[in-house]
Amino acid sequence: MDIYSIKAQLDADIQAIASLQALEDFRLKYLGRKGIVAELTGLIPTLPKEERGKFGQEANALKGRINELIAEKQRALSGGQDTKVSGASGNDIFMPGIAQELGHIHPLTQVIDEICAIFTQLGFSIVEGPEIETEFNNFTGLNIPLDHPSRDAFDTFYLKDYSKLLLRSHTSPVQIRAMKSRKPPLAIVVPGRVYRPDAVDASHSFMFHQIEGFIVDTDIKFSDLKGVLETFAKAVFGNDIKMRFRPHFFPFTEPSAEVDISCIICKGKGCSVCGRKGWLEVLGSGMIHPNVFRHVGIDPKKYTGFAFGMGVERIAMLKYGINDIRLFFENDLRFLRQF
Repeated sequence: MDIYSIKAQLDADIQAIASLQALEDFRLKYLGRKGIVAELTGLIPTLPKEERGKFGQEANALKGRINELIAEKQRALSGGQDTKVSGASGNDIFMPGIAQELGHIHPLTQVIDEICAIFTQLGFSIVEGPEIETEFNNFTGLNIPLDHPSRDAFDTFYLKDYSKLLLRSHTSPVQIRAMKSRKPPLAIVVPGRVYRPDAVDASHSFMFHQIEGFIVDTDIKFSDLKGVLETFAKAVFGNDIKMRFRPHFFPFTEPSAEVDISCIICKGKGCSVCGRKGWLEVLGSGMIHPNVFRHVGIDPKKYTGFAFGMGVERIAMLKYGINDIRLFFENDLRFLRQF
């Protein structure tokens, strides 16, 4: 790129300018972030060392000359009036301003806030924990044995050179932290990000959000769990839904159950959203396993408790009829502005 030919073109370009908009285009062409002067300065590291100093001086001189020409042309186009504003040299105070568009809360954050508000009204406290966890808190303390598939390196993000540290695969480690640091009675809900090495598709992501909740006291029953979850489900999806509990297995609860609600689209009649079954799975739950209490120093003969966990993205997808989890993370304003 020849500085001398640029100087020649510079004079021709400035003479052809007849409006402030054309002057702005001229400024961007030469002084913009991807303009000609930026290209010149970007060439400096590629030059031989003995040529860099002189070339840099010439580029700076060219930049100064361009600023002078812009100022002169601006005064001429404004009828000799000085349009510069103190502290904002080169700005045309007569041009319309650029409106600053206001943002709003992300749909996932809205759903998290809504769910947490429901549980706080039921007497739960909100507690958060670190996203880098110990193997004990993420697995051992939750009664997940060494040979469990989730502890394999293919199913968990272990930190390099730190075999005992990992990116938490669920929010349940905060349950261990809370029960070790606080004495019952406890009623806690835990929102946060979790990580699993899943292939990204319409229903999976390597990073997503969960909400964990649990209660510990001297006389907690499974019926208490059912009552709390029914209140939650009806607050989110409406009072006309039905619920069912299906037996399941989780290492950290016994007995355990998957919780379904009647399809909010077809009202339980069967459609493509619910796979013609009339039911939608929303969360997992159960009574806290005695081994979990033993790991945190709580007497399982004195205390009982229940726990539940849900994926925030799944709740949001069901609530708003969204069929692809990737939409939450693509930052497409056409999608986000709907919420």
